[in-house]
Amino acid sequence: MSDVVVTVPKGLWQEWIEEGDLPGDPPSGYQSHFWVSELPTALTVGDRVYIVAHGRLRGYAPLRNWERRCSLRGNRSCLVRDGDAVALTVDEPIRGFQGWRYRWWDRADERPFPDWQTAGVR
Repeated sequence: MSDVVVTVPKGLWQEWIEEGDLPGDPPSGYQSHFWVSELPTALTVGDRVYIVAHGRLRGYAPLRNWERRCSLRGNRSCLVRDGDAVALTVDEPIRGFQGWRYRWWDRADERPFPDWQTAGVR
């Protein structure tokens, strides 16, 4: 399993939420693309794409696909999701970063995060 972690910049948080297919929503069939400059080398469909925003882990969505040349933005690669998102967090704060990283915490440390949209959002 090669779960990855990405950051949604503070200024794009509301726009990212408006894309839909949020935790608890039924899948819409719409595919969301998260642009990255390079793809992780060890990806498998079904791996988790975790989202960090405003200094906290907010949750994940299963990876459905990836594109080396994104169909929406050909000069970038992208990670593709389409629903089944889960809101969760870990107790440690996580600073935002550019690009992606492999998950470094143990899944056993994850806990539900019901106020994932607003907790700590400034």
